[in-house]
Amino acid sequence: MSTYDTIGKSYAQFRLPDRRIVDCLLNALQLKPGSTIADIGAGTGGYSRAIAERGFLVYAVEPSEVMRSQAIPHPHVKWFDGCAEAIPLPDNSVDAAICILSLHHFTDLEAALLEIHRVVRTGAIAFFTYDSQARKDFWLDDYFPFLWEYDEDSFFPLEYIVSFIQTHLKNTVDIYPFPLPPDLTDLFLAAGWQQPKMYLNSEIRASMSAFALTDPQLVETGVKQLEADLASGEWQIKYGKYLEFTEFDVGYQIIVAK
Repeated sequence: MSTYDTIGKSYAQFRLPDRRIVDCLLNALQLKPGSTIADIGAGTGGYSRAIAERGFLVYAVEPSEVMRSQAIPHPHVKWFDGCAEAIPLPDNSVDAAICILSLHHFTDLEAALLEIHRVVRTGAIAFFTYDSQARKDFWLDDYFPFLWEYDEDSFFPLEYIVSFIQTHLKNTVDIYPFPLPPDLTDLFLAAGWQQPKMYLNSEIRASMSAFALTDPQLVETGVKQLEADLASGEWQIKYGKYLEFTEFDVGYQIIVAK
């Protein structure tokens, strides 16, 4: 059973595609409209649909039935039940590929990268991911210190990913930091950096794997402290500076292999 058959039931409600992420990915791919893009680890298909609406044909590959069942149909999105390590597509069958916050869920990263490379003709592969080594100080860690351990255990070092791509896929690699705007529509883990009340919502937390896969007691302890600090004004005293930022670079990256 896929992890997201268990934790992905409300995913489509809170993990809506953000247009700025779509813009960055398409700019990285540099494809003509009508090209075919594989979305590996497509989830509920929000990004697949958003890219299809820009004039592309998308092959959405996702192992979780729960996630696929939440997808809104689109005539230019074709769904495949499959995982990154065994993509159910022929060799050289797509013009490019994307992976959006899915690398850390692959059971075998090397096999997955080789598979993605296998199905892509000559175009680029764009990964939107998180680099735990580039992580900046973030107030969320003070309430949920287990997030550090989750990141270290879940996310592959950026240097390792780049080295494998260069050595085994023979691709060049470009890396672009993605500072987070304060109004993301895709509510992944750090999306609420300027909206602390967001983390009090259990349904939103359920769509973030770092919370959904952690001991609920640890999560609840942090939630109670955050709620108390927001009510007393302590959060504003300690972290009000975040409200003055126009963006926040906490370590999210776009990796482009060509």
